[in-house]
Amino acid sequence: MTTLKKKLGARIQYLRKQQKLTQETLAENIGMDTPNLSNIECGKRFMTAETLEKIAHALNTTERELFNFNYKEPEKYMRADIDDLLDMADSEDLIFFSNVLKSYYQRKSRFKQ
Repeated sequence: MTTLKKKLGARIQYLRKQQKLTQETLAENIGMDTPNLSNIECGKRFMTAETLEKIAHALNTTERELFNFNYKEPEKYMRADIDDLLDMADSEDLIFFSNVLKSYYQRKSRFKQ
């Protein structure tokens, strides 16, 4: 499953892009170098509470809102979650998942006609 670091990083990236800020600009605004901010956004690195506060302030939001993961999650993280689930699946699970997806796409194509 997607880790907290990845979800938080994706959320920061999402809010940054909504405000049309580059990583360089946000990093400069919070007194951090761009590679460290990139590592946070990619979920490779966590941050201190102080940095979290600076990011929230720079993005004109609250710390709490940074942890609001109910927004539409970026597709790459949904795919990672699906990959993780498939890795845990046994043969019987894979057959079931395959049948569910096939059924879904068959029904979807019928409604589009």
